[in-house]
Amino acid sequence: MAPPQAQRAGANKKAQLGLFAGYVFASAGALIGALLLIISLWRPETFNGLRSMASDAAAPVGEAGASGRTGSRSFFEAIAGYYDAGSKNAALEEEIAVARVRLAEAQALEQENARLKALLGIIESEIEPVATGRLIGSSSASTRRFGYLGAGRNDGVRVGMPVTSPMGLVGRVLETGATTSRILLLTDPESIVPVRRATDDVVAFAEGRADGSLRIRLINLGINPLEEGDIFVTSGAGGLFRPGIAVAVVSELTEDGAIGRLLSNPAATDFVLVEPIFQAEAIEAANAPLLSETPAEEDAEAEEES
Repeated sequence: MAPPQAQRAGANKKAQLGLFAGYVFASAGALIGALLLIISLWRPETFNGLRSMASDAAAPVGEAGASGRTGSRSFFEAIAGYYDAGSKNAALEEEIAVARVRLAEAQALEQENARLKALLGIIESEIEPVATGRLIGSSSASTRRFGYLGAGRNDGVRVGMPVTSPMGLVGRVLETGATTSRILLLTDPESIVPVRRATDDVVAFAEGRADGSLRIRLINLGINPLEEGDIFVTSGAGGLFRPGIAVAVVSELTEDGAIGRLLSNPAATDFVLVEPIFQAEAIEAANAPLLSETPAEEDAEAEEES
C-alpha cells in the first residue's frame, strides 16, 4: 500500500531546502572569491595586513620545523664527526709512534756520528796513532785495574805506548801479544801520570785508586789552589805521554790536592787509539846508561881477577 502523501511532501521539502542552501552557499563563496580576486588585482596592498597576520600565526610552527630539521642534521653530523675524529686520532697516534721510533733512531745515529767524528778528529791530529782497536775486556774482581785491547805486536803496539779515547787518556800498554795487549788503566794503584791544571801551570801527579777514581797530589804543597770542576791534562813530563791529553776533573778537595773523576771511563769506551811514546828517543837515551852498566862492571871485575 502506498505511503501517505503528507510524508512524501515533507521529505521533499527538506531535500529541496538543503539543496537550495548548498547552491546559495556555493554561489556566495564564488561571489566572494571573485570579489577578493578583483580586489587583489586592483589593490594588491589591501591584503598585506592579512598576509602578515597569517605569517605571524604560522611562524611558531615553521620555527619548530626548522629547529627539528637543524637539530636532526646536527645530531647526525655529530655522529659522523665522532667517527671521523676517531679514525683521524688513530691515524695520528700511529704516526706519532712511528715518529718516536724515527726520532730515537736519529738520536742514536747522531750520537754515533759524534763518536766517530771525535775519533776521526784524534786520528787527524798531529800525532799519528800506531793502531786503532776495541777494548775487549777489563778486570773487575780484583783491586788491580787492567784493560784488554784487540790489537797487538802485529799492529805495531809496543809496551809503554799511551792508549787514548775521544774523551782523554785511558792508560798505557803493559804487555803485548800477537793480536791483543794488556793495558794498565789510569785507575790502577800502580798508575802514576804527571798532570797539570788545564788553565795554568799547577802541576801534580794523578795516582790511581782501586775505587775507580784518581788522587791528584800537588807537587808544590801549601795553600790548595784547586777548585771543584778543574780539569787536569797530561803535562808531558817524563816523556811518556804527550802534553794536553785530558785526564780527570776535580770532584772533591783534599789537604794535598784533590780526588778526580776519570774523564775517559773504560766502561763507556768502545774504540781507542794507541799512540807512540811522546819522547821515545829521550827515554831510550836515559835508560841507555842503565843498560850498559852491567857489561862495564863485568869488564872491571874481569880485569881485577886477571
